[in-house]
Amino acid sequence: MRPTLSIALLALAGTAAMLRGAAPGPASFARVEVAPTWTSVYVGTVSLTIPALVRNASGDYEAAYAARVFPYFFYNEQGRIAIRVSDESLGRLARGESIEFSGRAVNSSGEIRQVEGKATPAEATRGRIKVRVRVSPRVELIFNTTYQFPTE
Repeated sequence: MRPTLSIALLALAGTAAMLRGAAPGPASFARVEVAPTWTSVYVGTVSLTIPALVRNASGDYEAAYAARVFPYFFYNEQGRIAIRVSDESLGRLARGESIEFSGRAVNSSGEIRQVEGKATPAEATRGRIKVRVRVSPRVELIFNTTYQFPTE
């Protein structure tokens, strides 16, 4: 095959992959934004706010978080959250497959909260997410919201 023809075929294949919505490259997974969310508790609500989670060198997404409990403001807390998502799981997510993840949150008092969840993509860079936060052996909060990998 002539060099110019093979270059043209490679360019055509690359364009076709882009049109099909090929998986985004690793750089596009550096940050993920999670929409603020809330859940009901006995005679109240808990709202959870997490700014953009940033992926570190070990593959964890980390960010600060704030949980506000209404009307029980004395249960409000803030801290850091870390969620482990492997490169393989990110690839599956980009291909439209659901993934499960786990992690932990540590509040400003040093209390550890186990975190588990499931992400279900709507597209390669956004979808729905369910997060379970174990507050105590008997209390688990479940948050349903959306996520998006920014396409900057």
